[in-house]
Amino acid sequence: MSSGDPGSRSGSADPPLQITPENCYELLTKAKRDGSEGDRNRVLRYMSDHYLQVLQTPALFGRLPAQDREQILAQRMEGRKVLAAAETCDVSDRGANRDSPQRAEPEDSTRRVFCLDPDTQRWEVLTVLPEEVPATGSGMCTLYNYLFVAGGQSRSKASDRVFCFNPRTGVWTRVRPLTEPRCQLRLVAADGFLYAVGGECLFTVERYDPRADRWTHVAPLPKGSFAVAHEATSCGGQLFVSGGSLFYRLLRFDSRRDEWDESPFNESRRRSTDMVAHRNLVFRFDVDRERAAVSVHRYSTVVKAWFGGASFPLQNPQPFRCAVLGDRIYCVNRNHVLQFEVLEEREGFLPEVLPAPADARGTLVPFVLALDRSCTANPNPYSRSLGTGWRCRTAARRCTEDGR
Repeated sequence: MSSGDPGSRSGSADPPLQITPENCYELLTKAKRDGSEGDRNRVLRYMSDHYLQVLQTPALFGRLPAQDREQILAQRMEGRKVLAAAETCDVSDRGANRDSPQRAEPEDSTRRVFCLDPDTQRWEVLTVLPEEVPATGSGMCTLYNYLFVAGGQSRSKASDRVFCFNPRTGVWTRVRPLTEPRCQLRLVAADGFLYAVGGECLFTVERYDPRADRWTHVAPLPKGSFAVAHEATSCGGQLFVSGGSLFYRLLRFDSRRDEWDESPFNESRRRSTDMVAHRNLVFRFDVDRERAAVSVHRYSTVVKAWFGGASFPLQNPQPFRCAVLGDRIYCVNRNHVLQFEVLEEREGFLPEVLPAPADARGTLVPFVLALDRSCTANPNPYSRSLGTGWRCRTAARRCTEDGR
């Protein structure tokens, strides 16, 4: 391991620990036996930074006591949570502004992942998508503070490839491919699993177990539901799907019974622009260009009923994608970033409109990552300063097969 790895830091004159996946359990055991709290913390930090690799090693993760497992996952989620967005393109061009048509991008063009500095409100390039990621129709989401990208379409052919980005190390890796190629799928994290939901003319659903590193099929979407243009989100560990050709339907996946349940219908008859969850509510956003407004519908997973349907006037509203950070839902497209605040006493769009990444291409897919203020110990040629002291290494375009 290079000297720049967080696991090799040492605050004493002793040689730094050379931590690898093969020796980290022995080093942890030795540190506990010797009463070396510093070495113990360094090994646990290494395990946290390479969480997926540790999780998928039975001889390692399976031998850790519950306290250590909880600590490395908690450390994994530490850091300042920031809004991020990746450049991609939907086959349907659903994020495009019809008044200023989306430029056709060559399939081998660099697609960037940005993050928004909360202090300066400026977007910085965090990394770029590997060149192997298809140009259009991929699904994206985060799990355990990794960014996962699955499926997509490249040169008219659907892909089964899955990639993940580790912001702790700045490295992209390939993970287990989908059981079948998918384009226009929705990728959602729920209850510690990834779900690849549908796709263009696909009703099948598969679930990824990160510990077993395995995709398995679960119950398919009901026939006649959402062959394309569906939305999906998770709320309270449950998976919800809506949209598609039947705009008012909402389905909930019951993982215990491996069945889809029909939830109460929504009054909207418009195609939703996105659907996200905040606490125990599912928020559905519908853009109404004719009325220059955005309608917001809320579904309570507790009382199992829809509320609201409130309409918020917006000048020249355009389709957007959403991400939740704290008590705000960020509505992102290439033109700007709207902030929908959700408080107990009120909810609505804030007057402050944030800028979109400059010269962004295609459709922006937002998500949230936690960036560590001490992501690197030594200067790195791929490092990029991100505002007030936090940094993360930018990855090369080609991904690796390990190093998660």
